[in-house]
Amino acid sequence: MAATGAGASGPPAETVAAAFRRVYDTLKAELLRDPCFDFNDDATQWLDSMLDYNVLGGKLNRGLAVVESYKLLKAASGTEPNEEELFLACILGWGIEWLQAYFLILDDIMGNSQTRRGKPCWYRLPKVGLIAINDGLVLRSQISRIFRRYIYGKSYYVDLVDLFNEVEFQTTSGQLLDQIATNEGRKDLSKYKCIVEYKTAYYSFYLPVACALLLFGESLDNYGQVKRILVEMGVYFQSQDDYLDCFGEQEVIGKIGSDIEDFKCSWLFVQALERADEKQKGVLFENYGKSDPACVAIVKDLYNELDLQWVFSEYERESYENLISAIEAQPNEAVRSVLKSFLHKIYKRRK
Repeated sequence: MAATGAGASGPPAETVAAAFRRVYDTLKAELLRDPCFDFNDDATQWLDSMLDYNVLGGKLNRGLAVVESYKLLKAASGTEPNEEELFLACILGWGIEWLQAYFLILDDIMGNSQTRRGKPCWYRLPKVGLIAINDGLVLRSQISRIFRRYIYGKSYYVDLVDLFNEVEFQTTSGQLLDQIATNEGRKDLSKYKCIVEYKTAYYSFYLPVACALLLFGESLDNYGQVKRILVEMGVYFQSQDDYLDCFGEQEVIGKIGSDIEDFKCSWLFVQALERADEKQKGVLFENYGKSDPACVAIVKDLYNELDLQWVFSEYERESYENLISAIEAQPNEAVRSVLKSFLHKIYKRRK
């Protein structure tokens, strides 16, 4: 989701990514020698390994989106960000990547997941196990340490902390809804969109742009409609994820899909329920949520019978058209550029 649309200024994306990555090294080094706690060698080595394994490894899209969104905002005002501003944008971006790592560690444990980003989930490593729960909490607490060191005293510090607290609450509440919906015997999946909004959309789409706006000196109170567009974009993004979990190639998406086995409240399942007759619903409920490969295959066959790949392609087209229409209605040219850059990055993605 890093923005690459027209209007971006400064060095090419590769240089931005490299600069962003270097800031991680700075943050990690400081956290490993945090004076608040006297880490022994074992703890330092553990943290070093844990940070690299969980914070790195992904595409860093959310963090880079802060930097690129800020550059677009500055470009629209006729200026380019200076070195300090770019550094602070990186700091805010890494705050989101730390938050993402925290969410994923705990989500993998709750979902009994096997792989993440093409390698075993952190808790699946023999030396880790359920220590991963505390590692997730450490990651979350480190965000506060990072922001206090670099953002404290800035005019937007309180708003930034409040923003992260609010988004964390929204995301964990969405996770709660997801877990309730997927518990065995619980078949009420009517709240799919609500789950997706809160579990994914706020932290993945709204949070990066909100961080850039705060750094730019804007009040988030003035961007309610932008927030709504970004959340809708996040719903579309999660629907893509659900589709790829079933129909994507493991080598491309970097993980083994398990939504069917885990009785996930997925876009495909919701669509199947809407289109299936009573006999097909019986087949679906008889086989959904079971780890037996034969049951998984039956569910996928039913999805194909209901032509859900075509249904998704139509949904994707309509979502794109509706989002573009809403974006074009925004009066601020810079904000339009930011929103379009997000949308064009994810439209028809395959991983």
